[in-house]
Amino acid sequence: MAKLSTDELLDAFKEMTLIELSEFVKQFEDTFGVTAAAPVAVAAAPAAGGAAGGDAAAEEKDEFEVVLEAAGDKKINVIKEVRALTSLGLKEAKDLVEAAPKTILENVDKAAADKAKEALEAAGATVTVK
Repeated sequence: MAKLSTDELLDAFKEMTLIELSEFVKQFEDTFGVTAAAPVAVAAAPAAGGAAGGDAAAEEKDEFEVVLEAAGDKKINVIKEVRALTSLGLKEAKDLVEAAPKTILENVDKAAADKAKEALEAAGATVTVK
């Protein structure tokens, strides 16, 4: 196998969806016995420790769940959006949407959770981020 340059790898990652990239990271961690989340936790700890007052546990939360509460009137658009956010097939996405309230994404960062919430709400769904 030819060795890929850093730029080639970045281009490949840019073409992946968030779910595909998340699955890649998990497989990478399992293969090499490393954890990509460790540097994030170390960087977040001093910021949380330096805060005066407030709930430290709430500030440290870096993994969120996106929960589909209701599909709304435009169920087909919501199913399409669920398929775009996950690697589910048409039947699985339809079943998930019809079984609402259901968790769509688990253990995602705040930015990904907000992006998924906006996309689902634009499709007509009712969504909460926990």
